[in-house]
Amino acid sequence: MATNLIQDRLGELCVREGLITEDQLQKALSEARSSKTRLGIVLVTMGFVEEAELTRALARQYQVQAVDLDKVTVDPKILRLIPGEVARKHLVLPLRRVGRKLTVAMANPSDLGAIDDLKFITRFEIDPVIVGEYTLRKHLDKYYDTTDDRMAEILSDFIEDPEVEYVDEEEEDISVAALQEQIDAAPVVKFINGLLTDAVLKGASDIHIEPYEKEVRVRYRIDGALHEVMKPPMKMKAALTSRIKILADLNIAERRVPQDGRIKLRMRKRVVDFRVSTLPVIFGEKIVLRILDKGNLTFDLEKFGFEPKAERDFMDAIMKPYGMVLVTGPTGSGKTTTLYSALSKVNTEQVNIMTAEDPVEYNLHGINQVLVRNEIGMTFAAALRAFLRQDPNIIMVGEIRDLETGGISIKAALTGHLVLSTLHTNDAPSTVTRMIDMGLEPFNVAAALNLITAQRLVRRICSGCKEETTYPEEYMEAASIPGDYVDRTTFYKGKGCDECNGSGYRGRQGLYEVMAMSSSLRKMIMQEVGTDELREQAVKEGMLTLRVDGLRKVERGITTLEEVVKETAVN
Repeated sequence: MATNLIQDRLGELCVREGLITEDQLQKALSEARSSKTRLGIVLVTMGFVEEAELTRALARQYQVQAVDLDKVTVDPKILRLIPGEVARKHLVLPLRRVGRKLTVAMANPSDLGAIDDLKFITRFEIDPVIVGEYTLRKHLDKYYDTTDDRMAEILSDFIEDPEVEYVDEEEEDISVAALQEQIDAAPVVKFINGLLTDAVLKGASDIHIEPYEKEVRVRYRIDGALHEVMKPPMKMKAALTSRIKILADLNIAERRVPQDGRIKLRMRKRVVDFRVSTLPVIFGEKIVLRILDKGNLTFDLEKFGFEPKAERDFMDAIMKPYGMVLVTGPTGSGKTTTLYSALSKVNTEQVNIMTAEDPVEYNLHGINQVLVRNEIGMTFAAALRAFLRQDPNIIMVGEIRDLETGGISIKAALTGHLVLSTLHTNDAPSTVTRMIDMGLEPFNVAAALNLITAQRLVRRICSGCKEETTYPEEYMEAASIPGDYVDRTTFYKGKGCDECNGSGYRGRQGLYEVMAMSSSLRKMIMQEVGTDELREQAVKEGMLTLRVDGLRKVERGITTLEEVVKETAVN
């Protein structure tokens, strides 16, 4: 019914503008109903009106700009903002993006439902322009072709023929080599090479390849947030999965259980490691590649963003000859990087450093790194026992997960070794409670601990589009931001530009809560006081909580208030 109404209005407009006669309109309407084709297309194909004239008339009617698509070239990056099936369903084509505004060519710019859909999908404000439907359909076929031409289009967005060489760990099995011949088709090889290179150059930390019922989605995690980058052709799904599994030396015939492997890539004179994880899902296997690029890694603690007292306390603790330093926080908060940085500070010829890790993320020269493998009994506890017979000075344990590992770590810290490790807790004071809950003796915990650091990662405001902003009073109250802090602080955000891909953020910044052990804190731990009392005492002694540290970064215009509120709690 709505379609008939729109067709009648279009017909009336064309008659009123003198583009067609009433007789031509009736003939076109009859043809449109019988062929179930839209009136605009019929008027053009029957030769009753020139499409350019019809478009100009509609532009006047809707008070929007008309665009000639034959004179426009659309960037593939812009195309990927709107999936092909959505573009065809709503008859729309994205043209360009400026800041947070996306210009979209539409056959019917008054379709508010389509505009709302596009806003939801793209997260941009939509600026509609009008184009002729006949021309639009032709260009949709050209831009959203699902054949091998689409593959070439995706690849053209990558680096041209990247110089990539895979570093084999060992010779491949003959049966795998035979199967590889079928998978080594040029488009698949080129696609994987381009994908891995593109992700490294864009600074991604992970690549997600996700199969669904009717599409395959590829996303990068950049600065902690996932961004969709492309949808490869569905027919390539099996070949892409198998190609990655072969490169990671996994069993391509096994699709029912998760598998883990590694790919080593030599790219532009540097070697990048990819940790590969496959997971069976209902429409195939999801693959996540964690990018371990030492070239992007900084081990310079001075650049991490510690506040002055926190940095002094941390440096003092890792320079002590014995005791325990713990780093806590959720997965992906940069704990391992902090520990590696601490190790690089104390890594000299005079000390023997040993690490037990699951997995070993980066190879560090001068440090003896051991891979924990529970399936053969090489647990953290077993590795630690072996370390103590290897004359170590400094020991790093990937994670204290149980009483046995915690007990040996404390014993090592109390017998003249510096022990570094991680724990999964929300903040520094609750780490003490967690260790005692594990079954460790409070007096041992108090005697062994030098320092606990809790950390989070927040996104930095993009320097290319940084601007002042304000927040409503209700938001400040809900986030428990003190009034005096609001009065003295100028808040900033990123407007969104090409440099930050419209997100307003570029790079990440650490927030740190550093609790150095004092005699009063040790006494309180032995008395098994609660987390809140420990925190209160630590704050009295100068510890900044994660929230306070975050607010200082907001004050200096490094990050936004939203990022700090999202990552930290009010203590």
